[in-house]
Amino acid sequence: TWERKIIVSNCLIRSIIFIKLNPELLLLPQSRRCSITVALLTLGGLIVPEPCSQIPEAWRFDCYPERGAVVTEEMCHARNCCFIQRSQAKTSGRNGVPWCFYTPDYPSYELVSITDTEIGKVGKLLRNKKTYYPKDIDALQMEVLYEEDNRLRVKITDPAEKRYEVPIDVPVVQKKAPNPSYTVDFIKEPFGLIVKRTQTGTVLLNTSIAPLFYADQFLQMSTLLPSRFIYGLGEHRSNFLHDVQWNTLTMWARDVPPMELTNLYGVHPFYLSMESDGMAHGFFMLNSNAMDVALQPAPALTWRMIGGILDFYIFLGPDPSSVIAQYLDVVGKPAMPIFWALGYHLCRWGYKTSNKIWNVVKEMRNYGIPQDVQWNDIDYMDHALDFTYDTVNFSSLPDLVKDLHRHDQHYVMILDPGISNSQLPGSYWPFDEGMKRGIFINDSNGDVLIGKVWPGLTAFPDFSNPDTHEWWYQNLKRFHEKVPFDGVWIDMNEPSNFFDGSLNGCPDNELENPPYTPGILGGTLKAKTVCASARQKISTHYNIHSLYGLMEAKATESALRKITNKRPFVISRSTFPSQGKYSGHWLGDNRSQWKDLATSIPGMLTFNILGIPLIGADICGFGGSTTEELCVRWTQLGAFYPFSRNHNSIDEQEPTAFSPAARTAMKEAILLRYSLFPHLYTLFHHAHISGHTVVTPLLFQFLTDEKTYGIDKQFLWGKSLLVTPVLEAGRDYVVGYFPKGLWYDFHTVSHTSLETLLEIHNSLSGDSLISSGEEINLQAPKDKINLHLREGSVIPTQRPNATLWVSSGQPLHLIVSLSEDGLAKGDLFWDDGETLDTYEKDQYAYIYFTATYITVETVSFYGVKTEPENVTVNSQEAAFTYRNNQVI
Repeated sequence: TWERKIIVSNCLIRSIIFIKLNPELLLLPQSRRCSITVALLTLGGLIVPEPCSQIPEAWRFDCYPERGAVVTEEMCHARNCCFIQRSQAKTSGRNGVPWCFYTPDYPSYELVSITDTEIGKVGKLLRNKKTYYPKDIDALQMEVLYEEDNRLRVKITDPAEKRYEVPIDVPVVQKKAPNPSYTVDFIKEPFGLIVKRTQTGTVLLNTSIAPLFYADQFLQMSTLLPSRFIYGLGEHRSNFLHDVQWNTLTMWARDVPPMELTNLYGVHPFYLSMESDGMAHGFFMLNSNAMDVALQPAPALTWRMIGGILDFYIFLGPDPSSVIAQYLDVVGKPAMPIFWALGYHLCRWGYKTSNKIWNVVKEMRNYGIPQDVQWNDIDYMDHALDFTYDTVNFSSLPDLVKDLHRHDQHYVMILDPGISNSQLPGSYWPFDEGMKRGIFINDSNGDVLIGKVWPGLTAFPDFSNPDTHEWWYQNLKRFHEKVPFDGVWIDMNEPSNFFDGSLNGCPDNELENPPYTPGILGGTLKAKTVCASARQKISTHYNIHSLYGLMEAKATESALRKITNKRPFVISRSTFPSQGKYSGHWLGDNRSQWKDLATSIPGMLTFNILGIPLIGADICGFGGSTTEELCVRWTQLGAFYPFSRNHNSIDEQEPTAFSPAARTAMKEAILLRYSLFPHLYTLFHHAHISGHTVVTPLLFQFLTDEKTYGIDKQFLWGKSLLVTPVLEAGRDYVVGYFPKGLWYDFHTVSHTSLETLLEIHNSLSGDSLISSGEEINLQAPKDKINLHLREGSVIPTQRPNATLWVSSGQPLHLIVSLSEDGLAKGDLFWDDGETLDTYEKDQYAYIYFTATYITVETVSFYGVKTEPENVTVNSQEAAFTYRNNQVI
């Protein structure tokens, strides 16, 4: 879409020519280079360095990105950049068109050498002119690693001094990919790196459009994007499809209820980008320092990080599902969850006694509402102290847990990382033992850093220290002997701190006040966390802050493996790439509002492409008071969260707390989830083994239908089940988009139709709709969530029961939706649901279904347009019923 115009002076030439972007032509021998002035040619016209006003707004790369700065012409010219003041931005983006922006030939690095290696290429970059940030690194080494045919890695480092690198395990490749699906080209000066897809010539990376910066505390790299369709870059509250209209996404783990335009609990510098022909690629920046990612409508993207190195991967796909699988080949595929993790969970911050919880559990049983897991927030603790329980108000907690186990149910408790330092010496083993072992985070003077969380003044375990993992295990083991919990909820692990920094403040140094601070909520790195200058085992907190939740999850997962000898169940608030190997995630402290209901879907979609499929939001909302209608609709949607938990603060909002009609509607939604457990469990198997999504964006299955690219009010389970929830108050209908093809209605029509599985599927309307790719108005009474089955699918189900353990013993029932050509397929993965590594040990059953080879108790066929004379099974005539709605 754009070319370079090469104007060569002081040389004997016959004419000025226009050439397609061909970086090799810029690597001319010294005798032929002469003097080259570079300008840009776009579809909109010629862009020349002077005057600056001729550079289109969409192509203006910010030269003064500091937040809150009122940029003057003098400030901008001090950086040798263009300045055009605007009284009012034309866009509604966070920043708008920059007033101060780079010229196309702004000084950067020069590529002075490039040589081949066994894995790719290595080059040397030199900077001849200082930038406006301190401590430039003048000489850099660039490694271009052709790791796989569909994976490229680039590392740019300081060859003179070792810099911090993210300590997560990634593949180490010894040999160059034999048939890479990409080409890599270089521009010598100003340095640029260009990666193209071999098959189509699409440019996937082009860093020549803005200068490269590499200083001690400021790294910046820009690239063009092949389209405006970009996803990922978590954790933020936003649409699934990011807005490229001057939108900046900040990454630095932060404790804050989800809100737009701010950094949230996790950090995931990975994006998925769709190309104009339906192909897709991914980009992963392996960096954990605070950063901004700036999007602009060219479309283009700029990375700005305040430490570490430039270490990034490009994944060639070519389809979105392949991109995600290739990304997870690097950071690690998600763990296979223990079976009961996929059941219905109940929790509340406000259970005042264990007897109150017991009554809630008994009510759920009495009403026949499935429940697999009961949780506790910090109420159960003795004065909010980790690894304790209140022996007065929660005296019956051990007996409650035993009762849950007798009913095939399970118990999960919360733990916060802050460990109280205010107890009498010798009275609180976690702190006393932690001090003996030296496992707490220290301040810049080497003393234990003291913050404040729920128990008061606290120290923070340093989970980058292996000794901390053993201490954490010993604490969990000791408590498990008193209360035999089944899983752990790790919260407040950004880490959260009620002080900004520490009890004694933070030093005034370059770690606390870097030359550039990304757009962090609170304006400083220490806001509501510990000091950036705090010392940890492997580095300063400045570098590894956003890894805290990941490191705690690793310690917790490892401890639970030892304690239970079963698959660990861990849910973490703060996350980082590779987290899916150790824990799931919930979307944080949302509110009981319709808006929060709707935004849970893009959050769920995003975390599925980030490799954390065990994801959900607090059903009915955490903060504020829910309404009956909202809670019913949220329970219906939450029945399709991979991690399905009702959690709130203070007021009751369990299904049993509402009217009989509402209670029944919630019960039916949960029973529907339980009936689909075999299918959901199989989806998690594919996520664990192949890196597939569990909750799938529509665009993944309908690549040629651009209308699906922005859909985040509907989603798929796997490839086959389309969920269209009601997301607004007072609606008895919902408008859903149906991609081209045949779809079958999968909903129930009466409150009693979920009593048995046969009644569930005999009551299905069987009505089919053939879509050309259009929006359809669907009826949505308050007791129904619209669910449609895609043609050509086979879905395994079971009769739902009080718990998944009981349900799992029921016979299988297959739902078969014939395609237009009469075919259908599906599969089932099955094991004991809790043993570690069953797939790796070949301790499982895997069944592949087609429409003609089904040998189970009952089968339903949809789309049978005329009544057959007879039905045979294995050459034997079988009894059948045919309904006018095309169902056998």
